[in-house]
Amino acid sequence: MSTLATHIPRTLIADDQPDVLAALRLLLKGEGYQTEGANSPGAILDAIKKRDFDVLLMDLNYARDTTSGKEGLDLISRIQAEDNSLPIVVMTAWGTVDLAVEAMRRGVRDFVQKPWENSRLLHVLRTQIEHGRTRRRLQQRASQRRALNRELRFELQEAREIQQRLMPGRAIRFAGFQVSCAWRAARTIGGDYLAAFPLGNHRAALCVADVAGKGLPAALMMSNMQAALKSAASADLMPNDLCAQLNQLMCGNIPINKFISCFYGLLDTRCRVLRFTNAGHNPPLLVQSTGHVARLETGGRVLGAFTGSIYEQREIQLGSGSSQRLR
Repeated sequence: MSTLATHIPRTLIADDQPDVLAALRLLLKGEGYQTEGANSPGAILDAIKKRDFDVLLMDLNYARDTTSGKEGLDLISRIQAEDNSLPIVVMTAWGTVDLAVEAMRRGVRDFVQKPWENSRLLHVLRTQIEHGRTRRRLQQRASQRRALNRELRFELQEAREIQQRLMPGRAIRFAGFQVSCAWRAARTIGGDYLAAFPLGNHRAALCVADVAGKGLPAALMMSNMQAALKSAASADLMPNDLCAQLNQLMCGNIPINKFISCFYGLLDTRCRVLRFTNAGHNPPLLVQSTGHVARLETGGRVLGAFTGSIYEQREIQLGSGSSQRLR
C-alpha cells in the first residue's frame, strides 16, 4: 500500500498567476492532497519556515514579463537552505532543455511544462513525495544514529575516567617498597585491572587481572571482580583462599564463555615476604638483586570458569633490590 494512502500529502504550490494557483489547488484537492498557495518568492520561504511540506510545485518566473527562469533558479538554493529534503518540482511555460538541466543541477527533482498534463503532473508529484519521505526517514535515522554515537562516545569516555580512577596511582609506597604502575586499554575501556593497597598489620595487597575479551563487557565484568576483591581482601586472608572465594563468586556472575586471569599477592612489608597465588595469569617475573629471574606460576585455574577450583600458594623471601614485574 502506498504511504500516500496513510498520510495526506501537504503540497505547497507557488505561482504568481491566481488562475493557475486555483486550477492546481482544485486538481490536487480532488486527489486527496492538502494544498497551500504562494504567489511570490518571499511567500514561499515564509511558508517553508512555518511548516513542513511533502513537495513544492513552483513556477520559475515571478516578475512580470520575465521568461528566463532566473528568479526561480536563484530561489532554489534559498529553499534548500531552509529544507534540503523538500522535493522541488518546477514548471514554466517557457521551458527549455537548458533551463531544465540547470534547474536539476541546482537540486530540482523534476520538471513540468505548462500547460501540464494532469496525469503526468500527478505521477510526478506522487513519485517525488514518496522519494522525499524516504529521504527524510533516512536523514532522521542518520541523525538519530549520530546522536546515539555522540552519547555513546561520551558514556565510554566517562566509563574510561571511572576505570582510571579504579587503577592505582603511578607510584605507591609501602614501608620499604615502591610500586610503579602503568596501564593502557586496547580500546577506550577494557577488562584490565591493577591494584596495590595497604591492608593493615604491615601487609599490602598486590593484584593484576585481565578479563577474556575487550571493551565494555570486559570492563563491566572487571568492575564486578574488583569490587569483590576489595570487599574480601584482608591482612589475614591468604591468597589461595581469596582466589577460591573470587572464583566461586565469578562462576555465578559471568557468562560461560568468559573468565578472568588473576595474580594476587599478599606482601608482608615487615618480614619482606610475598605470598601469592596465580589464577591462570601470565606469570609475573621476580628479578632478584643477584640477577636471578623467577616466574611466579604457582596457583591454579582461571577465575569464573570452573566451580570448586582449589588454588596453591607460594611464599618468597624478597631481598633488598629485588624487582617484581606484573603484567
